[in-house]
Amino acid sequence: MAQLYVTDHQAKVGIDNARIKVEYADGLVRTLPIESIEGITIMGNAQVTTNCIAECLKRGIHIQYYSSKGLYYGKLSSTQHVNTERQRAQISLTEDKEYSLALAKIILKAKINNQIVLLRRYRNKGDIETEEQIRFMKILEYKIDKALTIAEITGYEGSAAKAYFKSLNSLVNVPEFKFKGRNRRPPRDRFNSMLSLGYALVMNDMYGAIEGRGLNPFFGFIHQDKEKHPTLASDLMEEWRAVIVDSVVMSLINGFGK
Repeated sequence: MAQLYVTDHQAKVGIDNARIKVEYADGLVRTLPIESIEGITIMGNAQVTTNCIAECLKRGIHIQYYSSKGLYYGKLSSTQHVNTERQRAQISLTEDKEYSLALAKIILKAKINNQIVLLRRYRNKGDIETEEQIRFMKILEYKIDKALTIAEITGYEGSAAKAYFKSLNSLVNVPEFKFKGRNRRPPRDRFNSMLSLGYALVMNDMYGAIEGRGLNPFFGFIHQDKEKHPTLASDLMEEWRAVIVDSVVMSLINGFGK
């Protein structure tokens, strides 16, 4: 299943014979079978017809809206996949401390491992500093496995994240994209702006995938509950940040610099 991203401000998204049709201002028309679409992301002022919205809602296809600069506005989503029995089981599991602890260990150990893989991909031969940070991260990964509370786990993960971003910055080849650690709301440099946009897109794709399986995105296991924040989506995307977003950002920047 694919995500359709529309970034042309003058585009019009409609439905024609069970196909999503995107019409551009220059007359270009592109179509996709609606069965192949899992979600539609509108970035900017593109228009979506009422008929298209209705058909997407019938089929459980979510439509999400961003500003042209990547600010997330919200989404339209169907109730077709709501499963109350599954959600009751989900909520019950969030109260199970042993289950939550075990799940947190699996996700955050995988996150650190993926970060290490990315650092090793971009490090130069003989890069002692990066290797030292990797060793430190592996120690923290081991400590996570032995932790007794989620607070301990998130503390170790936070320390690993600081080491990771410190090393990642040293591996950026283009001076204009150098950064000082992870920052957001708003991001204060080009690198973090790219990360924030990528994480927002992944977050909302994860949100749609969770809803599509009858679960509730707002009942998670690792992150603390926050008003209007889909904590389960936050939990499940942690493992994939480095794999999907960080790797793409590094490839674009270092590739551009060559």
